[in-house]
Amino acid sequence: MGGGATNLPPGFHFFPSDEDLVVHFLRRKVANLPCRPDIIPTVLAHHYDPWELNGTALQVGNQWYFFSHATQSRTSPSGYWNPTGADETVTSSGCVVGLKKTLIFCTGEPFKGFKTNWIMHEYHLQDGGYNVSGSSPSTGSSSSSRKSQRKRNHSSTESSWVVCRVFESSCGSQVSFHDEGTELSCLDEVFLSLDDYDEVSFPNN
Repeated sequence: MGGGATNLPPGFHFFPSDEDLVVHFLRRKVANLPCRPDIIPTVLAHHYDPWELNGTALQVGNQWYFFSHATQSRTSPSGYWNPTGADETVTSSGCVVGLKKTLIFCTGEPFKGFKTNWIMHEYHLQDGGYNVSGSSPSTGSSSSSRKSQRKRNHSSTESSWVVCRVFESSCGSQVSFHDEGTELSCLDEVFLSLDDYDEVSFPNN
């Protein structure tokens, strides 16, 4: 973690929106630019179960934040992260700038495990962005547009960074992955009730 975390002002609260995570953190990470504040660490997600993120990821209340690679395995020592629901778009100034995937942690072998209350939001950068209406932003000549697109595609292939938010839902208990579908009936309630941001703890160096 960079030195920016030691220069945070008194009373600092980390309460990022989806747009903040994509535009102000993930985009700068992909572009290899410094993040301000530099408080989100890089974590090899497949090395940790979600309950092992204390002291490794940035903890804010009951949530943990970290950068990782989209190409890394979604398995961990005790289970795997299973996608659930449809991807959501993240917009900024009327343009789609990212995608938010929702995953639920399951213990056991892939596709044979048990769902837990651990949930991950995985944010992906949308190369170039496009207007909500569906049209692409104007970039000048078609030649410049093609060059810019190739550069963006190369950058995306090179980095493949994502930023993740992990939290444990208070709804329900462990259930068999086969007995129920992958949808969580209490997700909306959880998302609306995430207001525990009183404490920020930083990863151990």
